[in-house]
Amino acid sequence: MAVWLSAFFTVYFFVGLKPAAEPIVLKAEPLPFTPKEFYIADVIDERPERGGIGHLITTPGRPAERVDLQGGTVPALRQFVRQSLRQNQSLRAIAIRLKQCKITETAATGNRVEGRIVVGMAFDILRDGESVRLVEYQGGARYNRPASQLTSIEPTLRQSLTDALKFLNTWMNQQANQNEKLAKDLKVTFTDYVNTAETDSVFYAVNRPLTWNDFRAKPSGISRYAAAVFPSFGYEGGSETVNGVLNVKLILKVYVLKSSSWVKEVARNDYALNHEQRHFDIVKIVAERFKQRVPADSLTIDDYNSIIQYQYLEAFREMNRLQEQYDGETNHGINQSVQERWNQRIDADLRKYSIK
Repeated sequence: MAVWLSAFFTVYFFVGLKPAAEPIVLKAEPLPFTPKEFYIADVIDERPERGGIGHLITTPGRPAERVDLQGGTVPALRQFVRQSLRQNQSLRAIAIRLKQCKITETAATGNRVEGRIVVGMAFDILRDGESVRLVEYQGGARYNRPASQLTSIEPTLRQSLTDALKFLNTWMNQQANQNEKLAKDLKVTFTDYVNTAETDSVFYAVNRPLTWNDFRAKPSGISRYAAAVFPSFGYEGGSETVNGVLNVKLILKVYVLKSSSWVKEVARNDYALNHEQRHFDIVKIVAERFKQRVPADSLTIDDYNSIIQYQYLEAFREMNRLQEQYDGETNHGINQSVQERWNQRIDADLRKYSIK
């Protein structure tokens, strides 16, 4: 019984496997362009089917036979790229993710064969140990050959691969100076928002201190304080890539909302107004420190936005802490000697940042 089972599986093994055609030798040849913006650092196999490159009809009337490139699909492509494309490793490193590379053939009339080659690639830039997706390519070719001749397959495949690399070269040349993902350097500039129009917001300006007219809200009847102001700051902006430099432009807004600020009649004096103005000054100082938290060399091209947001939240926490410390130590302005020390401290910081 054991011998019969062994013979059964042996017969099944030989019947079940399709014969393999001779591997295709992919020839290297200099491509008709020289990359000026990139080199190919790697080829990564992401094909859903990896048991070869396709199937060929090698004998009329018989099923197509499995075929692969000599040495395997991806090793052969790596060698093709390395030998055909000039590799300048001082340029941007690009990885090819091979999504498709497949040959299929069907029998046609007149003892001929119709073939189709499909090539799909995704191109990523490799930078700082990270892979950033750039663009994808889908292409290929069709051919018609005599059933007895296989010579037209390799040149057609080679041309399809060349077309994919030519697409990448053209795209890189067009995008190199304007695509954020391809930027080679980063620059950050801050601009202080200035608004002269009469709105609910008072934006910080040296020549425009707070006045009691800015306190428009109804005083809180249950508050033991004489006045309240709620200054804050935020930023907005965008980015633009010019000549390969990513320019991040941020507009900083330090403001007070009139509709949220109030004062009781008993407190409408210069001393109390100074106390409220110092709250505004503290926010301006924190905003200046926020600028220093985001120098260009602390940012990365791939993740500058989240780094800026993190530093903004850190600055916002500092603002809240300083406001509480200021009110706590001055007892909301009641302790005049401590208030004077804070006045001097704040003025010194304003001068430090060339604000006053």
